[in-house]
Amino acid sequence: MQVDNWDHRVSSWAVDNTPVFGSVQNAHDWSDYLQYAAGIAYLASLAATPSGDYGSDWWDAKLRGGMVGLGAMVATGATKEVLNLASGRQRPDGGQNSFPSGHTSFAAVADTLTARNLESIPMNDGARTATIIGVDALTFATGWARVEAGAHFPSDVLVGMSIGNFFGRMFSDAFLGDGLQDRVALSIEPARGGAEIVWAWRF
Repeated sequence: MQVDNWDHRVSSWAVDNTPVFGSVQNAHDWSDYLQYAAGIAYLASLAATPSGDYGSDWWDAKLRGGMVGLGAMVATGATKEVLNLASGRQRPDGGQNSFPSGHTSFAAVADTLTARNLESIPMNDGARTATIIGVDALTFATGWARVEAGAHFPSDVLVGMSIGNFFGRMFSDAFLGDGLQDRVALSIEPARGGAEIVWAWRF
């Protein structure tokens, strides 16, 4: 987005034309609605995730899943705040703390957590794929609404998506452990003057 000033050009075009939401105010409003919808989708997926028979084990599983989601969201929000302060980037509308987008990072972490929950919910593959596409669309729509609203540049939105996706995947893999053994590898490899320990984590 930085090549040939595309970041600013796309932002200006989106605010001037508002092709999806029709006005800057509508884009502001819809960015809030879509962000909330992503959060609601995550809570619904958490409730629908199989957790064994109802009882103490069921509550333990729900609490564990909820705490993992909360941790991912807190880490996402904290990272967003640090980057806002460090970058000091001005918003297209003249406001402060443009980089990265908080709305988009929240929608992205909720989307990623929802997609991970959907992997364990019994449903046919077509329904699962359609649902994941739907929650992904919430994130992209939230990001675009922020651009049309003049609240963020496209690069702010893309970095927000990346942060949310990163922490959603990292917390799910680290603390829920579904298929963790297939994603984590530890090895000792020869190196000049000795050896090195290599830890690889795919997420």
